[in-house]
Amino acid sequence: MNLENSIGIFDSGFGGLTVFSSITKILPDYNYIYLGDNARSPYGDHSFETVYQYTLECVEWLFSQGCPLVILACNTASAKALRNIQQLDLSKKYPHHRVLGVIRPTAEVIGTFTETNTVGVLGTRGTVKSGSYIIEINKFFPKVQVYQQSCPMWVPLIENGEHDQEGADYFVQKYVGELMAQAAEIDTILLACTHYPLMVPKIKAYISSEIKLISQGDIVANSLADYLVRHPEIANNLGRQGEQLFYTTGDTETFDQHASVFLGKEIQSRKLKR
Repeated sequence: MNLENSIGIFDSGFGGLTVFSSITKILPDYNYIYLGDNARSPYGDHSFETVYQYTLECVEWLFSQGCPLVILACNTASAKALRNIQQLDLSKKYPHHRVLGVIRPTAEVIGTFTETNTVGVLGTRGTVKSGSYIIEINKFFPKVQVYQQSCPMWVPLIENGEHDQEGADYFVQKYVGELMAQAAEIDTILLACTHYPLMVPKIKAYISSEIKLISQGDIVANSLADYLVRHPEIANNLGRQGEQLFYTTGDTETFDQHASVFLGKEIQSRKLKR
């Protein structure tokens, strides 16, 4: 079963489901195909070249399934692969397709949340190493100081269902403490990984109640809604039966169990064999 003219949403694993959930709440009428590359997740520690290769393969598969528009609901893929895909692959092979990421929409608004002009970013090693958030935020808010902290243990904890267990507290306190040690003026923390919203209850235990904790789901969803208004040539060609399909390169039973946590409903995914 294919859903022609669907919006494709891609992540290296489960985290993109937080973005998927926000998008489908705001834009429920469109058709969606979600793809999680769980067999090769996490992407955070892979090289730029590997992330680009993996991401392009998944994007091209979504194109083949009838998705003219694909959202990279993955910060690592957005940081390491999006620019190359947009500048090299779309223009040469897919001129009528579009691929959007999660970094730029977030960077466009994050400066409106801070009163001290000091923002902290929690992300994977790959996202932090790319410096993408520092570059993009400074384009829109040149007075905002950005401090970053990688959290390499958080995605494995989340994808193994250990994020809400007592053992996760050590790594939450460690990474949050290392971020805040960089600048006491930080009053806004961006969760620059779509997995991290599941860590919010534990993160809040280690920060001041006055610090704003920003997740990306609603930001990206609102940005997509605005994009479709500004690009009716794309919006008018998208299917609107409200249908949803889920694919994973990993184990479907595991994916479905995790997806129920992210989405608050039961789903039945399909195995994509690579």
